[in-house]
Amino acid sequence: MKTALMIAMALTVAALSGCASPRGGSLSSDEGFKIAGGPIFATKVKQGDRQTVTVSLERDKYFKQDVTLEATVTGGIRVEPSKVVVKASESPDVQFQITAPQDAALGEYLLHIAATPEAGAPTSKDFTVKVVGP
Repeated sequence: MKTALMIAMALTVAALSGCASPRGGSLSSDEGFKIAGGPIFATKVKQGDRQTVTVSLERDKYFKQDVTLEATVTGGIRVEPSKVVVKASESPDVQFQITAPQDAALGEYLLHIAATPEAGAPTSKDFTVKVVGP
């Protein structure tokens, strides 16, 4: 019973932590943003293949700034684009292409998205990318 309860709690924490980043921008209400979207569980990419990850900016009601997103990955995989500016007037959705070369080591990698507004506090969110065999 304890084991089942612990598993349920761990899954709940994992699901909730994958929902959004801490707030960035202004600390006052309705003037900030979060990184939302993206996969809750690890994105799987086959060796020699590419996968798309969509990340969204969730803007508060009065947050009207451009936000620069910078993407980095650990290990031998690649992410494109590595830097993109999301204009306040544009769609909040950004697609990142994760590429695993044919010789990429199997295992888990970290995709780190940093979001920096024109003014105010930055925020970031990490995603797991798992390279699997073809």
